[in-house]
Amino acid sequence: MRVLVLGGYGAVGAPVVEALRGAGHTCVVAGRDPRRADRTVDLAEPGLAGYLSALRGADAVVNASGAEDPALVRSATDRGAAFVDATATSGYVTEVERLRPRAPVLLSVGLAPGLTNLLAADLPGRGPVDLGVVLGSGERHGAAATEWSLNLLGRSFPDPATGEVVRNLTRGRTFDLPGRRRRLYRADFSDQHTLTRDLARPVRTHLGLDSAAATTALALLARLPGAGAGALRSVPHLPGSREWTLVAVSGGRRRWARGQGQSRGTAAVTAWAASLTLNLSAGVHHLHEVATLADLPPTEGISLG
Repeated sequence: MRVLVLGGYGAVGAPVVEALRGAGHTCVVAGRDPRRADRTVDLAEPGLAGYLSALRGADAVVNASGAEDPALVRSATDRGAAFVDATATSGYVTEVERLRPRAPVLLSVGLAPGLTNLLAADLPGRGPVDLGVVLGSGERHGAAATEWSLNLLGRSFPDPATGEVVRNLTRGRTFDLPGRRRRLYRADFSDQHTLTRDLARPVRTHLGLDSAAATTALALLARLPGAGAGALRSVPHLPGSREWTLVAVSGGRRRWARGQGQSRGTAAVTAWAASLTLNLSAGVHHLHEVATLADLPPTEGISLG
């Protein structure tokens, strides 16, 4: 395929390009910096002229820019290009699901959502599923990923099964992770909303950092009146490593995945997902609808159990 990668020189975009080229695809790196991009594209430009021009000849678009605009999806699919997006924002996912695209759109294609979807779908039974997401706070994340995480603070979301309002980073639950136990807290990742609907069983996502102390501090901060993203923007660095862990638990059964480097792990799953669009029909799909955990190819840096 010829793949246009938006944000293709970023923390996630660069390893996506590397993985796609390693699989034999042609990649066009798009971004605002002409020194690092093959095509200069400003996604904030009125009319999206640069983006529309860069779409010529593309078989697929991978959005690693962090921009969440349904117009990007419509423009690509109207021209016959598949669109792949690793977003974790539930509101944006809902907007995209309302589209009637003329080419495949594949969502939930990173670690969380993405690999978490495959872990949950692999659990038998009809009982509730609890997802745990532990991110490496010692990793330098891309600007979009960092901003997304910070914006969880001070916000609430409806529980996908009950409709009850849940404040981010509250309602802790203890998880048995590979080699350790950790208390994690509810967070508004899109996987729980999609999976509760598609699996017809309650799914709840919980978040923490690999540093237990940093996780506790975030949970305490989330309970303060007026707490928001600005409270952490002045913190230069949080303690921790680059290790991430995902776990799905239901009825005493557990599936987990872990690795080093969240950005590279996200990129590996996203690049694999992009190759799946070759065989998809027009319409909006999620990764768990088109693949299973067993389909995930052996991936350097990702362990399953």
